[in-house]
Amino acid sequence: MTHDEARKRAAAMLADAGIVLTQQEREQLEVTDVGLGRLEEIGLQLVVYENNDRYCAKELVLFPHQLCPEHRHPPVGDDPGKQETFRVRTGEVTLFVEGHGELTLRPGDQFTIPPDTLHWFRAGNEGAIVSEFSSPSRDEYDVFTDPKIVR
Repeated sequence: MTHDEARKRAAAMLADAGIVLTQQEREQLEVTDVGLGRLEEIGLQLVVYENNDRYCAKELVLFPHQLCPEHRHPPVGDDPGKQETFRVRTGEVTLFVEGHGELTLRPGDQFTIPPDTLHWFRAGNEGAIVSEFSSPSRDEYDVFTDPKIVR
């Protein structure tokens, strides 16, 4: 699957869920295979609504069984690292959070991941849409457990 195909597929999933995107948001929908080239298995599609020095709001779209690999959001300067709350909109998500183990989240469920905490998540059979509300997102500082991953 190409990144353009993934972008269209993710936009269709959002539309099916009743999440309206502007034309600009559809065009800027981010697709990442985290540098591994196995997008349908490992990666993520996302829409960033807002990311400023105070907060961030995103939609995360995962295709069936797609995995966002283990990582953490470390401290940056005086900031303790990104704290994020995931709220599942559609589908089912398995979320692993260091110190909490593996959790299954379904529509309406949410979980807050503390700063600098290892975590990963994977969609179930139908894929998933997750709303993320967080402190500022600085993807370039994310630390992945697998050193081959490039964000």
